[in-house]
Amino acid sequence: MSQALRIGLAGLGTVGAAVFRLLSEKSDHVTARAGRPVTVTGVCARSRDRDRGIDLSAVTWHDDPVALATADDADVFVELIGGDGDPAYTAVKAALSAGKAVVTANKALLAAHGVELALLAEANGTTIGYEAAVAGGIPIIKTLREAVAGNRVSRVYGILNGTCNYILTQMEEEGLSFADCLAEAQRLGYAEADPTFDVEGNDSAHKLAILSALAFGTKIDTDSIHLEGISSITQDDLQAADELGFRIKLLGVARRTETGIEQRVTPTMVPLSSAMAGIPGVLNAVAVDGDEVGEIMLVGPGAGSTATASAVAGDIVDIARGSMRAPVFGIPAAGLVDYKPARMRAHEGGYYIRLAVYDRPGAFAAIAQRMAEQSISLESIMQKEKPDKQDIKARHVVLITHETTELQIRTALQAIMDDGQIEGQPKMIRIEKP
Repeated sequence: MSQALRIGLAGLGTVGAAVFRLLSEKSDHVTARAGRPVTVTGVCARSRDRDRGIDLSAVTWHDDPVALATADDADVFVELIGGDGDPAYTAVKAALSAGKAVVTANKALLAAHGVELALLAEANGTTIGYEAAVAGGIPIIKTLREAVAGNRVSRVYGILNGTCNYILTQMEEEGLSFADCLAEAQRLGYAEADPTFDVEGNDSAHKLAILSALAFGTKIDTDSIHLEGISSITQDDLQAADELGFRIKLLGVARRTETGIEQRVTPTMVPLSSAMAGIPGVLNAVAVDGDEVGEIMLVGPGAGSTATASAVAGDIVDIARGSMRAPVFGIPAAGLVDYKPARMRAHEGGYYIRLAVYDRPGAFAAIAQRMAEQSISLESIMQKEKPDKQDIKARHVVLITHETTELQIRTALQAIMDDGQIEGQPKMIRIEKP
């Protein structure tokens, strides 16, 4: 049998410990699939004394992750430290500069420095495995980098954050407010004490930026992604969506258009009949539209120690086999083109609009006129009144438009607000159809 592949494992949190446990307890299984033994020879973490439920007596402990990344007895550096800066950044660069392969679950690092690190890997004849960085246990990186390489991808989209999907599912099923569902998610460990990164869409944006680079051959540009979180979603929106045949999901969408690449992370309405609408709880789902294969969708656990460890182990086995030969982002990093965003607000599709319209003569006619001025046609109109209000000054109206552009919608809504026909701010949610 071939010589063992030696692993330097940096980061022994829940994921790092799960990776160590998987490689130890399933060594025969992993060896059979890798074609040679896979052994953790060195580790690094912030605390030596913490009880992680794993036996580290046979491995070398390093206090400095850079020392581990360049150790002579490690062939592959597995980075599970996290964060887009040091020590993860410097340690990964050190490993690649030394010609070592890197496996990471660090989406923030790749979103910030992915192209630079890919260039460094390719210059040193090595690679980066990062299946665990996007959608946990779902093999979407391998799918885009290898399985659909013969396709021209037009769209990649999906549910990329389990915390948000859990909250929206609970809001719908239990009739609870966003705040109550968030508190429950925090109690169960699905949401952080500070949930902003998840619920405002930043986590999904990092993942979407990586998927865009793979799908379209562009440099990563997280800053160009349009972000809207789920904190403004109310029971009114969820109930209206259900009555109209939709369900609200936080989707990351990257789409090739005539004017460039559109990237957005926003609350989105999907038809109840679609597969994406049926993804519950903390699950993730990613769909890819290719010109040859059509649409394919992958569903599975998007987070959690075991799912992430599974993805890390998959990359390690590929490296052990010598089968991870594709460039980091599917094409040589030097060939990645500058990201060209689609024309401002050029998204085309249907929209859900919720308005609190003052109950007075001419208000609805004025709103219809403003929509017509922007060539917006309406698919359906639904009027909803608050049953607990005896003196109704504004009636809640939901509009579903036919396909139009965001620019037209925003222009019409601004004119409606300027006319003084509505109370408060209008609510707009995009509709994404399969």
